[in-house]
This record gives sequence, C-alpha cells and structure tokens, in this order.
Amino acid sequence: MGLNWQDYTAKGAKDYEIAEAGLGCLRRIGEVASGLGLLDDEVLPQGHYVAKIDHAQVLERLKDRPDGKYVDVTAITPTPLGEGKSTTTMGLVQGMGRRGLNVSAAIRQPSGGPTMNIKGSAAGGGMSQCLPLTPFSLGLTGDINAVMNAHNLGMVALNARMQHENNSSDSFLSSRGLKRLNIDPSRVEFGFVMDFAAQCLRNIIIGIGGKMDGYLTQSRFGIAVSSEVMAILAVASDLADLRKRIGQIIMAYNWSGRPVTADDLEVAGAMTAWMTEALKPNLMQTLEGQPCFVHAGPFANIAIGQSSIVADRVALKLSDYHVTESGFAADIGFEKFWNLKCRYSGLVPNAAVVVATIRALKCHGGAPVPKPGNPLPEEYSKPDVGLVEKGLENLFHHVGIVKRSGISPVVCINSFVTDTKEEIECVRRACEAAGARVAVSDHWLRGGEGALELADCVKEACEDKNDFRPLYDLSMPFKERIELVARDVYGADGVDYSPLAERKLSLYQASEKTSRFGLCMVKTHLSLSGDPNLKGVPKGFRLFVRDALVYGGAEFVVPVVGSISLMPGTASNPAYRRIDVDAATGKIRGLF
Repeated sequence: MGLNWQDYTAKGAKDYEIAEAGLGCLRRIGEVASGLGLLDDEVLPQGHYVAKIDHAQVLERLKDRPDGKYVDVTAITPTPLGEGKSTTTMGLVQGMGRRGLNVSAAIRQPSGGPTMNIKGSAAGGGMSQCLPLTPFSLGLTGDINAVMNAHNLGMVALNARMQHENNSSDSFLSSRGLKRLNIDPSRVEFGFVMDFAAQCLRNIIIGIGGKMDGYLTQSRFGIAVSSEVMAILAVASDLADLRKRIGQIIMAYNWSGRPVTADDLEVAGAMTAWMTEALKPNLMQTLEGQPCFVHAGPFANIAIGQSSIVADRVALKLSDYHVTESGFAADIGFEKFWNLKCRYSGLVPNAAVVVATIRALKCHGGAPVPKPGNPLPEEYSKPDVGLVEKGLENLFHHVGIVKRSGISPVVCINSFVTDTKEEIECVRRACEAAGARVAVSDHWLRGGEGALELADCVKEACEDKNDFRPLYDLSMPFKERIELVARDVYGADGVDYSPLAERKLSLYQASEKTSRFGLCMVKTHLSLSGDPNLKGVPKGFRLFVRDALVYGGAEFVVPVVGSISLMPGTASNPAYRRIDVDAATGKIRGLF
C-alpha cells in the first residue's frame, strides 16, 4: 500500500517530503484510469501522473449504467487553520479502498491565493494526500488560468466598448458592424480577476490617461476562483451549456436598465474558446492509488466552492462509491451543495461526513482562536474535556443542518496526535447519545489503515433511507429565501439589508428570469454568523446583507454578508516565504 506511515508521519515528516517520497509509489495515470474503467481514447495524459478526461465520451458510453453511492464531505465551523476536510476525503477514499470497494474522490483545484498565503494547497496532508503535490498546487493543467483569461477578456471587451462608444459617432460604430449599447458606467457589474490574494487591488481606477487609454472608471479585482466563469465551470453540464451560460453573463446594465451580456459584447464565443479544455475534469490519485478527480475551484465563503458537476457525474458512472468535498462548514459548503449543486445536477447524495477536530471544538468552547503562523495557545496542547464539551454545540448544529436536508450524517473525529483519549471519548459519547454515527479516524497519521472505522460507518450510512430535499423552492422570493437560510441554517434571529442590497434584490426579484435564480450566499466561514469573531453557536444575532450580485450565466443571485470581500488579503507571514526550488534537482520544496 505504498509508504509506511511509521517512517514518515510518526517521525514528523513534512507534507511535501511525504509527497515527494510518494511519487515512487504512484501508478502511471493510464493505469489509474484503466482501473477505473476508462478507455484509452477517453484519457488525455498530461504527463505521467495527471490526465484530462473526455467526459462527454464517458457519459455517452455509460449513460445507462446506474450511479454509485454519493457522499459529501463537510465540516464544523473551522478555525483559521482548517480542520482537514481534504485530508479526510483522501483518508476516507483510501480506507474504502482498503475494504476492497470501488471508490473515487472529487476535490477542487487549489487557488494560488491560499497556496502562497496561509492555508496551503488543499491536497490533504500526512499519509492522506492527493498526488503529485507540485503540479496540483502550481496550476495543474491550466484550468484556473483559462478562467482568468476568459473572465479578463470579457472585461477587456466591456471597457473597450465603453471607450469606443464614448469617443465615436453612431456612423463610425455602424461602419464596424457595431450597435451602440449605451452602457451605464455607474452600473458595471464586472471587474478583473487574478489568482492571488491581493488586497491592494480590491478598489482601483482604470483608464487613467487620454481618450485612447480606455474608459476612465472605478473598477476592482477579485480572486480568480470567485469569478462567475469559475461558477459556470462548476455547474455546466456540457460544452453547449457552458457556451450558453457564458453568453448570459451580465457584464453591465445600459441607461434603460437592460442587462448588457457577454453575447451583447460579442465576446462570449472567444471566452468559451479559452474554456473548452478546462471543462474536461482532471484525474489524479491518492497516496494509496485510488482515483481522484480535481475540478473547479475553492472558496465556498465567496463562491460556490464545489467540485464540478461534470466530475461527479463521470465518477458516479465509474465508481460504486464517490466521495466529493464541499468547501468549509455545513452552513456554507454543504448548504450550497444541498441547494445549488444538487439542484442543478439532479444528483441525490446518500450520506454526508461532518469533519470535527478536538482543536476546533476547543476553539468553540472558549479557547483562544489559533492564528496561522503563530504557536498554538497552550489550551490546545493540554487536555481539557470541559472546553471540548462546550464546543459540541457547534458540532451538533452542523449535524442538524445535514439532517435537515434529509440524509444521514457521519461525524468524523479527525484525530490529531495531540488529542487525548478522554477528549475523543467525550465526543464519541455525545454523538452516540444524540443518535449520530461517529468514527474516530487517524488517516493523517496512518492513511487508509487509520480510516477503516470511518469507511465502515460511511458505507453503512449510505444504506439508510433517503429523504433528500431542497430547503426552498425557486419560486420563493429572494428575501424569504435569505431569511430561511439565515434562520434555519445559520441560527439568526432575522436579516437586515443595506439600501443598496434592498434595491438590487428588488430589481432581481422583478425580473421574470432572475427571480428564479439560485441563491449563493457570500459569508464568513469562521462563524455561523456574519461576524468571524463569534464562535460556537451565536445567539441573538441578525444577519446583515450589505450587497447583492447577479450571475446571469451561473444563474445565481449572490447576497454579500457583512464586510467579506471577493478578494482575500495576503497575511504578514505567508507560505511563499518558505517555498523554494532546489536548483540542482528542480524540485519544489515548502508546499503544504
């Protein structure tokens, strides 16, 4: 089964050291693909260990094959350090593989923002990783680059059109086959994107100079994975659907209040051209050789935060069990899986794993919030069952969210080497008393061998009666939906709206088309509330919606809660300080 954990995690090896050693145990990607049941012409190798998959061929060939069991991995409200959902996803798949099950995973491609900042590459960790780590972390097959190029081309087209319409007569435009779009410069919906956390670009002025230097206006950058183009990649069913959705992106509004779309700017075809290869899912493998699809982007707090529908559909035709991961906790990632991804795909999950750590439970029980790059406060290194017990309220809130969807939750205690037997047993007893399945898993330390209890619990949960149903109907007005999510998912007493959010939501509600769009909330991942400093299960709070965006192609209305930004910031002690290249071997060191 590859590496011996006693030679690595037991001796304190770093993730990149384990990943480097694991390369010697990996199967060539053609072998992984054939073991999954893919045919040669459905596999497009991108080197020895990564491939693109021709999803259209696979889905047509296997259209009559029943889907496998579908499992989502979510979590409790995390600390800023993260609680190991990707690690748990890899560990679970490795554990099910050791049980002899035909299993696959789907995770999201990491963004350069967190990879070079404080969160790392989200490949998992320890003995439960997706490999090879270096290409996974540094661009993979170029999907995020394609998203950036497609998105920014749209913005180039929009600003150029504004410049030329401002400087030209109708006859001049007509001679070039253009019709004046009358774009209202105060109602531009689009900005630029890049794949780093660059707070200096949140608010910018473009077009400074003369009339040949573009249209002078206020603009902005978001991080690439928050782009509507990335959201479209996550929900598109095929290439025709991708093209249609990109054409429907609302770039701006004209002076009459009519949307100006990518199709109106005649740029949608070129934007789609950048995305044709990106639509094909990427295939990699776990440290123990199980197949892992990697597709679409992270950040469920500011984006949909799901691996793609295409990847899940392919995997469900090829596997008896497929494990997909949703970003952050159940209030954010699972809520969007439940009410957006599954609604768009028509897929019905069989179970969900709620990842919990003793560290996060202590944080919600009152321990000081750990800060990335700083030593852990002493409360996390010494036993304290009392703190754990106080933090259980947050865990059971998230278990309740999963139950509210109508499927069975499995609590995974993602075990750290600093956890004590008493603390773990406290969580186990509480879960069992509440009637929730629970498994202790030390997959970070021991890989699939450490995840056998979790694998067995998930397999059992997949056989439970399923009553999966969405939280709301799309005919419900947006404000009623927002208030339902705030009350039933977050635990808020109510919702308040800024005048801007009120105006925009009224506009979207008044349109026959946008009124039936899905709801994609933008909210901090660090609290059930809109305030990242409120831990546990906050009481007596009201959600404040300060803005609302519309994604005409993805078909989302996006309420923005509190001060959260679509462009994260880089911290004072970022990961890039510790990443380097060995000039003699060309190997990248320091990734995690």
